[in-house]
Amino acid sequence: MATANAISSAFILRSPLQQQGLRRRVSQGQRPRQLVVRAKAKEIAFDHISRSSLQLGVEKLANAVGVTLGPRGRNVVLDEFGNPKVVNDGVTIARAIELADPMENAGAALIREVASKTNDTAGDGTTTASVLAREIINLGLLSVTSGANPVNIKKGIDKTVQGLVEELEKKARPLKGRSDIKAIASISAGNDDFVGNMIADAIDKVGPDGVLSIESSSSFETTIEVQEGMEIDRGYVSPQFVTNLEKLIVEFENPKVLVTDQKISTIKEIISLLEKTTQLRAPLLIIAEDVTGEALATLVVNKLRGVLNVAAIKAPGFGERRKAMLQDIAILTGAEFQASDLGLSVENASVEQLGTARKVTISQNSTTIIADAATKDEIQARISQLKKELAETDSVYDSEKLAERIAKLSGGVAVIKVGAATETELEDRKLRIEDAKNATFAAIEEGIVPGGGAAFVHLSTSVPAIKDKLEDSDERLGADIVQKALVAPAALIARNAGVEGEVVVEKIKDSKWEVGYNAMTDKYENLGFLEMAELPKLLYIVVVDEGTRRRDERESLSFRYTRPVLQSTLQHMGCKVRHAFKISRRIFEVMRSENMSKCDALERPFGKGMNAKKMNIAKLVARVRRRSAAT
Repeated sequence: MATANAISSAFILRSPLQQQGLRRRVSQGQRPRQLVVRAKAKEIAFDHISRSSLQLGVEKLANAVGVTLGPRGRNVVLDEFGNPKVVNDGVTIARAIELADPMENAGAALIREVASKTNDTAGDGTTTASVLAREIINLGLLSVTSGANPVNIKKGIDKTVQGLVEELEKKARPLKGRSDIKAIASISAGNDDFVGNMIADAIDKVGPDGVLSIESSSSFETTIEVQEGMEIDRGYVSPQFVTNLEKLIVEFENPKVLVTDQKISTIKEIISLLEKTTQLRAPLLIIAEDVTGEALATLVVNKLRGVLNVAAIKAPGFGERRKAMLQDIAILTGAEFQASDLGLSVENASVEQLGTARKVTISQNSTTIIADAATKDEIQARISQLKKELAETDSVYDSEKLAERIAKLSGGVAVIKVGAATETELEDRKLRIEDAKNATFAAIEEGIVPGGGAAFVHLSTSVPAIKDKLEDSDERLGADIVQKALVAPAALIARNAGVEGEVVVEKIKDSKWEVGYNAMTDKYENLGFLEMAELPKLLYIVVVDEGTRRRDERESLSFRYTRPVLQSTLQHMGCKVRHAFKISRRIFEVMRSENMSKCDALERPFGKGMNAKKMNIAKLVARVRRRSAAT
């Protein structure tokens, strides 16, 4: 009886059929049972099953992204909430794709990560990165299926990429004025000359260290607004400081500037500075953590009486970032930063420790400081220091903030306000301008090389020299993988333009370094070192990062060659569908064996349903490899 009671009150997990049977046997007098909701069990796949799913995911995402590559590339329609979005941006398409099958989605995530990594670091070239990643995985799988060691293949890829990056750095050249900037921006925006001119105008105004911000416009027109000086996202602490009642802003000419991270609450802390600046008949701008209480009340009253010409704003940012920005402001104005952690006090500050600005404009939400020419050398030294920090940081967020600080110090911030007739057109135009902006700044930083995938093709001819220095056979296979993958972008650009990709690649190889295929004009010509300005970064990011991930995931995730590929190849060769299914299954089992000599030695004919009457496995494998390498 005790046993029965224990069982009736116990928490037991049963299958649905067992639970249904138990439900019939339970009497009405028993306690109500707990409702148990079990999560779906995890699916685990190994070997060719996992690789097959990963391959399908990679192919689906890479194919969707690849159709946009080149000037003749197509657009992709994303069905999102509200109106559909028509885009031509690789990373946007990649991020929008989620596959129903979780294993296929894992494969898609591999390419999605490559696109995102490239976008975060280089800013453009995400479609090219996705195409390269797919080719590296495809070609790597063929090598591993042949019995090669994936770790050694990865080493060969690393060594080859390092050699190619060094070669590329020698051949890339810096931009030469406005014409190059316009060309880079136009091509990256889909051959849009209007965008090219706009980016060139913006960089002319803000300089190479400036920041271009992209916002939506309330009108149909796309315009540029340039903000001169350093802008701080803090306004006046009291509207009583306003000097221009019509615009509700504070305007100072040649004011003295106090910069501190301390809170000012009593008037005695700043009374000495107020007296000195009044004697000098100079306005005073106070930048502090906060100005409150007696200090604020005294400043407002004396401002209204006309005794003081003063204004106060809160320090921008938070924590350590606030301190860094206050140091920037101090250097910009030539002030001595009154930092509490250094034991400095505002009460003991002298008028000589105050800075000077040529002009200050304060609104309710922002402050603009235009520097005095006397502090130019100090500003340049600070910019050089921040550039060094920018080069060393790995954080995307820190990179953005450092670039923003550099731009503010250099006095260069431009806002491109994008206008369009519809929401769909607006999103597409903003993405194109974003690509153009990123490609242009990458070109300024890294230099430029021939576009249209031509630089990749020309680089592939340098691989044999690197390969000759590798002793391990599997490392040499890694070099071959890089060489074959490098021609994929140019081939795909040609195919998207309706031209045979392999023919285009061979003609580019036989041409000079600066010559490539122009898909817009369908001609082989001097591309003028256009497009692919971020290539040094792009090549390193895609191949090295991809190779590292493949090593960590080993061959189960990194290299794939599945039966569907064999089956489609058989059908392409003339085999009927039902026969191709059976034959591909038999061939695949042989190809999975570690000793490929078994495959090469077999002479079993597979003529049933095929045009070729005597097709042995070895010949079929060779043909599959050639077709895979071409596609």
